[in-house]
Amino acid sequence: MTLPDSRHVAEIMEAVARDVIVPRFRDLADGEIREKSPGDLVTVVDEESEARLEAELLALLPGSVVVGEEAASADAAVLDRLSGEAPVWIIDPLDGTANFAGGDERFAMIVALAEKGRTVAGWIYQPVTGRMGWAVAGEGTMVDGVRSRVVAPGPIAGMRGYVSGPRYSGSHWPKLSRLRDAMKSGRNLRCSGIEYLNLAAGEADLCVPFRLNPWDHAAGVLMHAEAGGHSALIDGRDYTPLIHEGLLIVAPDRDSWQSVRDFLSVEEPAESR
Repeated sequence: MTLPDSRHVAEIMEAVARDVIVPRFRDLADGEIREKSPGDLVTVVDEESEARLEAELLALLPGSVVVGEEAASADAAVLDRLSGEAPVWIIDPLDGTANFAGGDERFAMIVALAEKGRTVAGWIYQPVTGRMGWAVAGEGTMVDGVRSRVVAPGPIAGMRGYVSGPRYSGSHWPKLSRLRDAMKSGRNLRCSGIEYLNLAAGEADLCVPFRLNPWDHAAGVLMHAEAGGHSALIDGRDYTPLIHEGLLIVAPDRDSWQSVRDFLSVEEPAESR
């Protein structure tokens, strides 16, 4: 597969944001927001943005297919495309929908390109600020036109970053709560795209998400790795867009990943359970 020009993909995202997303920010009617599952919002902007991105990205790479968040939410069989032979565009048309719907500017667009279960390129764009990052496997990560590097590793007590909260982390929450308390700052932004941009640009140290939807993580994990970081699931498996369950640790290097893994692997004393 010949990869499309990264700038061209970025321009498509910028145009969709300009035409579809930004004009509707803080201008949604009540009937244009709904729950697709309890507590999980979708807006007409998510749907319109996904449709536009799908059409333009498919035209850019003939023979490719799309796995979009909204399409997969409506039909889980869409995820089967990730394990097929065709190149796959993985689209989150509006990451941080709850923020967007609530008037909070912390939302993003995420696009990844995968082939045979492996992410080969990824893009993240913040429509309000205009911040754009992308990575191509083996070629490094660019954020706002500058080659980026992850933060230098350090102890957990000094780490700033993003740890999954109780809503999604289930039985992992007690350990994740302790990790949050041990870090300098560990609250999530409710927007994976911005979290990964911050990690790749060296503005945050750690991310420990639990819900592994491919549209949230495929682009960001690649960007982080190409910026020099290390990530893997807590059981040691490398992340791929084919893995949809598990606890992911995204850290500055292998040693800091191991220190977080060791912290999370310690059993709580019986009296504290």
